[in-house]
Amino acid sequence: MTVTAGPDTTRTHRVSTRTVTEEPPARRRTRRGVTSAGPLACTVLGVTAVLFVLPFYYMIVAASRPMSEMAQLPPPMTPGPLLLDNIEKALAQQDLGLALANTFFVAGVVTVSTVLLCTLAGFAFAKLRFRGRTQLFGLAVGTMMIPPSLGVVPLYSLMVALGLAGNLASVILPSLVGAFGVFFMRQYVVQALPDELLDAAKIDGATMLRTFWSVVLPICRPGMAVLAMLTFMTTWNDFFWPVITLDSSNPTVQVALANLGTGYVPDTSVIMAGTLVGTLPVIVVFLLLGRQIVGGIIAGAVKG
Repeated sequence: MTVTAGPDTTRTHRVSTRTVTEEPPARRRTRRGVTSAGPLACTVLGVTAVLFVLPFYYMIVAASRPMSEMAQLPPPMTPGPLLLDNIEKALAQQDLGLALANTFFVAGVVTVSTVLLCTLAGFAFAKLRFRGRTQLFGLAVGTMMIPPSLGVVPLYSLMVALGLAGNLASVILPSLVGAFGVFFMRQYVVQALPDELLDAAKIDGATMLRTFWSVVLPICRPGMAVLAMLTFMTTWNDFFWPVITLDSSNPTVQVALANLGTGYVPDTSVIMAGTLVGTLPVIVVFLLLGRQIVGGIIAGAVKG
């Protein structure tokens, strides 16, 4: 009986061990924080994606057909054969190559400057202790409540006095840093950067500049990517101030698109073709930084 009881006991122990250690796959996925979306969530996401992609698709349809067909009811919903012809017409009416180069230069300089300066300011407001910190931060955030149109006349007068009217510098200088970027990076640094890392860097003898370069920047990279994308898109799509301070001889993309299809009856096909050319770089930038943007949003939403 002792010989037969031993295997039974061992078998029972193995079964109980397997019962304790093994878990259903669904439970393991829940513990790791990865859950599968249900049919309703997939349906909602699919419908939302279609609604967002549909305007871009219709822009391609309008850019590839003559204007007479787009005026029909119902309008065509499939791309036509005239996309390259309409793009050539748009390039003939406006120097879109120069406009794209100007906009890339302006958006690039503004994006790099905004990300760097706003990260510096956000780190200072979040982690450094100095007199008047709260008042200065409140003053910076308070400027967001001032409508930009109120400063157009004095800003244009200043650019004329400096001899920068009609120059790309008149678009770059007022946008080198923004209150939203300072507020965004300050909130990100507060959540993502623990004080213990700064204390450890101070104990190791690192200067404040070395601490910012070696500790703050690597941690703030996802937030900086989000701010860079938002700044690039805002600068690329900016129309109000560039159309005031620039002329048609040295335009940005939005100023050039405003002069497309001019005439008694605007040619919507040419306008859509030019808009397609001006939209593609933004889509490419989003595809390159999309993962960093999602990571930055998740990192800013999860605390601890």
